[in-house]
Amino acid sequence: MHGNEVLGRELLLQLSEFLCEEFRNRNQRIVRLVEGTRIHILPSMNPDGYEVAAAAQDRDISGYLVGRNNANGVDLNRNFPDLNTYIYYNEKNGGPNHHLPLPDNWKNQVEPETQAVIQWIRSFNFVLSANLHGGAVVANYPYDKSLEHRVRGFRRTANTPTPDDTLFQKLAKVYSYAHGWMHQGWNCGDYFPDGITNGASWYSLSKGMQDFNYLHTNCFEITLELSCDKFPRQEELQREWLGNREALIQFLEQVHQGIKGMVRDENYNNLVDAVISVSGINHDVTSGDHGDYFRLLLPGTYTVTATAPKFDPETVSVTVGPGEPKLVNFQLKRSTSPAAPKRRGPNSGHRGRVLPKKVQPRAARKKEMMMKQSQRVPA
Repeated sequence: MHGNEVLGRELLLQLSEFLCEEFRNRNQRIVRLVEGTRIHILPSMNPDGYEVAAAAQDRDISGYLVGRNNANGVDLNRNFPDLNTYIYYNEKNGGPNHHLPLPDNWKNQVEPETQAVIQWIRSFNFVLSANLHGGAVVANYPYDKSLEHRVRGFRRTANTPTPDDTLFQKLAKVYSYAHGWMHQGWNCGDYFPDGITNGASWYSLSKGMQDFNYLHTNCFEITLELSCDKFPRQEELQREWLGNREALIQFLEQVHQGIKGMVRDENYNNLVDAVISVSGINHDVTSGDHGDYFRLLLPGTYTVTATAPKFDPETVSVTVGPGEPKLVNFQLKRSTSPAAPKRRGPNSGHRGRVLPKKVQPRAARKKEMMMKQSQRVPA
């Protein structure tokens, strides 16, 4: 998404070719991955910035930020709606912990590239993703925006974990330790233990794509900083590919952990937007357009509840192992008791701002009846 940070673009093009070639060669690991996973790959979110950066390289023009922004001069990783403010308020005062609504005028506040990506990620029931950058070598996980108050115009850095912090650390370590050298910690003059970091403890970032995914969709995203040199030379690409190849494949495979299943009613009709809650983790996910859901979880025993309007909730105890995800289907019975009044969240009058009162419906998705786990890996 930063046009001058080009290694991720090249790695994803190479990954696409690698997956196709190894599938054709019947590499069983890749065959299982491709046949069992819906993989989306976006090599570049900012082609205009890339063209500017590439032209500067051709003219031997140096500049750390040349080509970073889009054609309108906007940093796309500071351009997503800021939902962190809402979630921090909700955590303190009560309110939704997932699928936070967008402002009514959000389309007027973002760039065309950002709007296109938001509509894309709302169109599929994505589960796991990575956002590829350059300028450091570290696996960064949310939150990116610090909870600490501003000091002299800047928000202080401070570890700001999500409710899924342990899971996010594990996802980051999977990439770091499968990478050729990221796990060593010392890279580019920086030191990150295990080659990972909480984003806000490194530096606080508002309106980033990583936090937006977690707070507005079912998708768990981390940010991968992959090279000290933002625009490495052509002769360095082979080494970088070999250093990242196994890490990319292992990260894709991480989508197959936790629990998954269907949410239906007594007549086996699929229930859309049913809420899947895990006791002790204050972050829910929802079922997709076909009633299918996926919830990433570490090995352990969990109490899981499915709820839907006008239906009685169903709660089960589930033990998750280290291998394939546990299949947990829910069949909800229509409620015969009066519906309880909805609890109001912080949707009005906060310091003069008016917040939207309910979650907007997600964009219509393609009708795919095959229940596959979703995976995207945008650059």
